[in-house]
Amino acid sequence: MSDPAHWRAIAVAGQVGDVATARAAVGSADPVARELALGALDRIGALADPEVATALLDQDARVRRRAATLAARRPAVALLDALDDADVTVVETAAWACGERPDAPDAVFDRLIALATTAEDALVREAAVAALGALGDERGLPAILTACADKPAVRRRAVLALAPFEGPAVDAALQAALDDRDWQVRQAAEDLLRA
Repeated sequence: MSDPAHWRAIAVAGQVGDVATARAAVGSADPVARELALGALDRIGALADPEVATALLDQDARVRRRAATLAARRPAVALLDALDDADVTVVETAAWACGERPDAPDAVFDRLIALATTAEDALVREAAVAALGALGDERGLPAILTACADKPAVRRRAVLALAPFEGPAVDAALQAALDDRDWQVRQAAEDLLRA
């Protein structure tokens, strides 16, 4: 069902303020058209929170992922269910989006902690750790410290996520990271300790 000409028309609609074309694509049978419609409506300033919330329930992961990205700037759109999506790329994006919203509800915060420490997918763990660091709430510190012993990419993110925190456990984690096998982990620790 790919229709590049239709996709271009939707993308252009977002650039020229053609709300009618963008809005018509929201109900398309084509998931790419629905995804593009969300972006076009957002660019125009015509996307409503309920539309983003509905898109988070779309049958296609691409649409749900785009909706999660857009929800980062929409605190009225709940992201808790997206943190349990069947598609890991949606969960990763939703975790990132939660880190962009400073007043995360406790249930979201608790889910980010669980994802940071128990998610099977390393990208999900990494995104959850980054979100916890961005939120800077002390309740997330134990999960971030645990992530300092994860795979290299997660360790790098965990070291950076320590930036808003202080204390002996943080100092010990940063000192340990100076001897990490991964040079980027070591560099991140050096940068934080220098700062």
